[in-house]
Amino acid sequence: MALCAGTVIFAQTDRNTRYVAVQTAVVKDSTGFFAKEVGNLPLGTAVTLVRDDGKWAEVRAGNLAGWVASASLSARRVVASNSTVTASEVALAGKGFSPDMEMEYRKSGLDYSAVDSMEKIVVPANDLLRFITEGRLARGE
Repeated sequence: MALCAGTVIFAQTDRNTRYVAVQTAVVKDSTGFFAKEVGNLPLGTAVTLVRDDGKWAEVRAGNLAGWVASASLSARRVVASNSTVTASEVALAGKGFSPDMEMEYRKSGLDYSAVDSMEKIVVPANDLLRFITEGRLARGE
């Protein structure tokens, strides 16, 4: 009987395990893009899912607890170590491309260098919030 109970507890724990599926998941103190950042979790980190409201997931990983974007988590283990995948290949995969596919598009005269340069632009959250506030735009969180 104790063995069966232990199996049930293990299964419940495993069902609540998620893995960081992005290069870095930002952990926040509450839901929302502009919530205060409390830490970061690297790709592949196992977290315990406390709850998921669809867009945001409350997680715990060691001493770190907070909210991350649900889309940055996976139910499947993500392995990052000893990988031969380059950052460029990860970026291509994010666009739905493989290196071979991008080469075929380039042969057709399509050039994604402008897209690549735009993806490198980083706007600090404070600047973005100021822009939204001064422009009287809806925050849309």
